[in-house]
Amino acid sequence: MAEPSIYDEIELEDLTYHANTTLYTYPCPCGDQFEITLQDLRDGEDIAVCPSCSLMIRVIFEPEDLPVEESPKEENTAMAVEVGA
Repeated sequence: MAEPSIYDEIELEDLTYHANTTLYTYPCPCGDQFEITLQDLRDGEDIAVCPSCSLMIRVIFEPEDLPVEESPKEENTAMAVEVGA
């Protein structure tokens, strides 16, 4: 399979991370944004695509640079303890 045509190589720190959607974005010359998800990066993908044109960028990163995966928050796990009088 042929190597995709890469417009540019961008460091992870230059992308904008949107925690609510776990999406990284970077401005595309067409006016839209290159996009790649945090999960794609964790899965070893490094190509961010623009949904409006054919341009792609390679994201340069080390896996340890990615945000730490949050474990599901446990709601109120403290147990009530009865105190004898």
